Parts: sequence; structure tokens; C-alpha cells
Amino acid sequence: MGTVSTLRELLESAGSLTIVCHNNPDPDCLASALALGRIAAAAGIDERRILYSGTISHQQNRAFVNLLDIDLQPFDRGAVVDRADDELLAFVDHSVAGGNNEVPDGTPVDIVLDHHPAENIEARFVDHRPELGATATILTEYVTELDVEIDTTLATALLFAIRRETLGFLRGTTPAEYAAAGNLHETADRDLLRKLSTPSVSGVTVDAIADAIENRFVTGAVLITHVGRTSERDALPQAADYLATLEGVETAIVFGIVEESIHLSGRSTDPRIHMGDVLAGAFEDVGSAGGHREMAGGEVPLGIFAGYEDDQLVDIVEQVVTARLIGTLNLDGVEEKSLS
Repeated sequence: MGTVSTLRELLESAGSLTIVCHNNPDPDCLASALALGRIAAAAGIDERRILYSGTISHQQNRAFVNLLDIDLQPFDRGAVVDRADDELLAFVDHSVAGGNNEVPDGTPVDIVLDHHPAENIEARFVDHRPELGATATILTEYVTELDVEIDTTLATALLFAIRRETLGFLRGTTPAEYAAAGNLHETADRDLLRKLSTPSVSGVTVDAIADAIENRFVTGAVLITHVGRTSERDALPQAADYLATLEGVETAIVFGIVEESIHLSGRSTDPRIHMGDVLAGAFEDVGSAGGHREMAGGEVPLGIFAGYEDDQLVDIVEQVVTARLIGTLNLDGVEEKSLS
């Protein structure tokens, strides 16, 4: 792990900084990008940009961007690939080119700040701490140690990100999260925090959660369900969060079809289950999946099944995905679904 002074020296030698968020960025990623941009500005970098790919569809994420007025730009391949020697590329809340981002495999990366489990991270400066509950915790340490001004916007963004990523300090929380929150508390806008915590919910999201409830399949303490096809990708983690609170349920996995891919979201409080390993074991051979012990996600391209009519496609996806999950979870006595 690099030191804060090493990061500052790297930034002070640069002419510009491009920060790339992961696909469909969440508050932890967005707040971390905002903080790194502030650190770069304090180091004398005038040309800064924050790029994202995918969508910002979760109502909470949209509110986060709008209320905090975060300047985001769509992913620009040229800004990432065609860089001069003094133009830095940074990843926040993700770590590997081509993994949950549109950066081409093998692209040199200068800065990586992340708390997600990952291997083979290569960059000039790396701070990878999977033991932490949020990447925003790392950035809070940095802005504090570097004496970067923490105004109301930055404090609110970082504090909300830490709260959201840890489900209100109930998931994956370490003493570092509490320390960071203590540093941010007095400066954060509490009215804005309340607004961010209770954004309006779209009808499409409510419909998707209702479908997840109706389609649920429960065996023991494991719940598996799907939402069919939806335009709201972020309805999946919301449904997973809700269904994981059902009495007797310790593990909840929700999947659905969004555009040309199958998306998955999992939650677990069962100490015997590492949700990131479960989804990776079930789907890494056909897509990308992984995450933490208690929460994880994945995406699998539809491939040759994309041409099927929706009703038939949903049935096929339900059978195949459920079968893979049952097999990976070793659910004894449960008959696996198949295409036959």
C-alpha cells in the first residue's frame, strides 16, 4: 500500500487527472471520485474529469448526483487510452481494467483506491483495503491527513457513502468507518442526509420488488428469486436488501434481465456463506461476478439467448440461473432446474 505523501507527490507531478467510476456507480464510488478530485485540485491539477459508464438508475444515486451537483461525464475511451505521460488515470471503488468498467484490458492505470476483494491489481499507486467497509473511508482519511478543505458538500457525500455502503453501520463496519464518520459529522448537512436517505421510489422499482416477492423460492434459510425483465437495474439490490430481512432468511439472491444481460444481487448473514465466492463460483465462467462476504453482484451477457421472446427468455433464465445457484450453494435435497 502506498502512503498519502506518495499519492500527493504523484499528483503534484501531473498535468491532468481522469477518474473512472465503475459501471453504474453508487454513492461510495461517486463520493470517492469527488474526494479524489478535491485532493487533485489541492495538488495543483486544474484539468480533472470524472467519467462513468452504464446508468445511474437507482433513485438514491440519482438524488446523490443531483443534490450534491457532482459533475459527471460519460465514459470517453480516448481520454483513457490516448494519454500523455503527465495525464493520470485513477480508479476508485474498483481496481482492474476491464473489470466492471469499460476501460480496455491492459490499459496502464496510475492510481487505484478500492475496498472490494480483487487480485492482480497493477498501478503506480495502490491503496487496496478489502477489510474496510467503504472506499469513502479511505478517501476521508486522505482528505483529513492532507488538510484538504472538507466543505459541506464533500462531508455530506463521504458520510452518506459510508452510511449507505455499510447499511447504516451494520454491514462490514470497522473502527475506521466510525472514525471517518466522526470527522465528517459536524460539517455534513443533516437535512441533505435525510433527503438522500429517503428519495422517491419509481413505480418500476416497486413493480420489480413486487415481482421478486411473488417469484421467491425458499429452501431452508436461502431465498432465490427473480424480477423477470426490468429497466431498473438497481431494483435488484433493493429487492435483495428487503428480502434478506424476511424471518428465517439468511441468504437472498435476486436476478433479472436488464437490456442484454442478466444481473444478480446477493445478500447473506450466514457465516458459512461468502456471497462473493458463491456468485463468482456460479457465474465467473460465463460473466463477471463477485464481492464481499455479505453482499455481492454479477452480470452475465444473454449471448445466444438474446433473440428469444421475453416470456420464453424469462423462463430459460430462471431455470438456468436457479440451477447454477442451487448447485453452487450445495442445497441438499433440492431438485435442480434445467433446460430439459
